[in-house]
Amino acid sequence: MTPRQQMFAIAASIFIVLLVFELVRRKRLREEYTWLWILSAATIFLITVRYDLLVFITHLIGAVLPTTTVFLFGILFLYLICLHYAVKMTTLSEQIKKLAQEHALLEAALRESVIGQRDKTAANSE
Repeated sequence: MTPRQQMFAIAASIFIVLLVFELVRRKRLREEYTWLWILSAATIFLITVRYDLLVFITHLIGAVLPTTTVFLFGILFLYLICLHYAVKMTTLSEQIKKLAQEHALLEAALRESVIGQRDKTAANSE
């Protein structure tokens, strides 16, 4: 890895960490997701500083070039993020369905209560 590439990767990992902290501070990113992004930035930093570790992993998985390994792990990372969000969306969809049903039941009970009060008032006035 050339020094220019190393400097860029280190700067990118530092930028990611600073961006994550800023997003959390502004409440644009929840703390539960922070560890994932900090871990990814730390991984970028680690394989930049310890390039021999990336070469070892490349040989371990049978890839030809270290860039292939980085690309493979990038795709796996994105796949896991998509899977996580699919699980979250399913959970939220179920919660919305349950809330809508509860809302409909409460609205029906309120309507019955109002109608019952009108009938009671009408019966008392006669």
